[in-house]
Amino acid sequence: MALRACSWIFRKSTRVIIVSNNGNASSLLRTGGAACSRGRTGFSFTPACFITSDAFLSRLTKGKAAEIDDSFYRHPASVPPDSGEQISLLMKHPDQPENSKVLKVAIVGSPNAGKSTLSNQLLGRKVFAVSKKVHTTRSRSLGVLTEEDTQIILLDTPGLTTLSKVKRHQLERSLLVDPWNTVKEADLMVVMVDVADKWAANKLDFEVLKCLAQHSDIPAVLVLNKTDLLKNKSKLLEITADLTCGVVNGRKVQARPVIKPPWAEKKPVRDAPPPKSPLDEDNAQPEDSADARSVLSKERLEALRNQQGWPHFKDVFMLSSVDKEDVETLKRYFVVAAKPGDWQYHSEVLTDQTPEEVCTNIVREKLLEYLPQEVPYTMTQSVELWQERENGDLDIVVKLYARKDTHVRMVIGTAGQMVARIAREAGEDLGRVYLREVKLRLSVKLKN
Repeated sequence: MALRACSWIFRKSTRVIIVSNNGNASSLLRTGGAACSRGRTGFSFTPACFITSDAFLSRLTKGKAAEIDDSFYRHPASVPPDSGEQISLLMKHPDQPENSKVLKVAIVGSPNAGKSTLSNQLLGRKVFAVSKKVHTTRSRSLGVLTEEDTQIILLDTPGLTTLSKVKRHQLERSLLVDPWNTVKEADLMVVMVDVADKWAANKLDFEVLKCLAQHSDIPAVLVLNKTDLLKNKSKLLEITADLTCGVVNGRKVQARPVIKPPWAEKKPVRDAPPPKSPLDEDNAQPEDSADARSVLSKERLEALRNQQGWPHFKDVFMLSSVDKEDVETLKRYFVVAAKPGDWQYHSEVLTDQTPEEVCTNIVREKLLEYLPQEVPYTMTQSVELWQERENGDLDIVVKLYARKDTHVRMVIGTAGQMVARIAREAGEDLGRVYLREVKLRLSVKLKN
């Protein structure tokens, strides 16, 4: 009994189940927001869903990770507002317990799959920039989650992209090299897919497949994200079958409807894809197949290009990264998967970013959120003032540099309303990271 198969409860009594070839499963499992139960027509599952091996399930139900007890709760760490204090904290000897465990998790995927949103939710604080635009994360960042005797090191990476796209759109080289370098450090790879993107949900990005193939020795799990935005939840099982090549944890699975919906016989007519923006990711052209980062042979690369999914995922999760209960299930999975080992950071460390880096990333998030097209990608920042008041409040002044006079006017907005809004919202976010009142002022200048 190596594979547990569960189903999602759909609206209007429509159920879909995933079954393994041996068909065995235990009668009940509850883990945070997830629950599996046996019914007359199959197994029902409520979010967050995962498909996994009995070895993990046994450890999860027996271990401390499955316990719900306020006495075990640890408040999320925060980022010190002083750079010197943050550096001292990073260099501080870890206060690890006697039987410490550790796990390094690399979160990878295509741009805008929700990697940073997931990292923030796992950490309990917003330390990574998040926006609806691609390439919000520009370099590898590290987050530290410490619970009881376990330390989970989250390696948040930029979306996997290609050399030609980096050159074409004049993006930082860190977007090209950081994801690949980060995966080498990991004990576990989390591959995130945006299931709400109908043009990319049923096929893994070629760069993602290359990364998986090149690091096939590192265990990987698939996370189907943004399930809250998917109207027809029955598609999740079709997506799972496609992205796993019908194999999870070495066992073949198949999806079939228990109650066939009336529209099942009709083949949906797909509309033409929307026009691509200059920064949209696509795999239409065979780019960078001989990329220097890849040690795969040309034959292997060609095979991957024609491959839809990856048949070596250990587990599959279906969740919404903005849902705390959904993410709690994944967090417990990490805790169980952690191996005995020394902590790398003190339990008070939340991220390896400096306070100034957190600030500029949050400001850039707001620029991406409110400015159109390429404008936020061309802007740079400079921290002009960073001063803590006697009462603990923090004064920050950041100067924004724009390439064009029209961009300056866009940032300022009518009667200065846009720049004031960006400063106010960024300041509120920073206050929750530094745990103090933050007075943020922004000024805009034309870049020479």
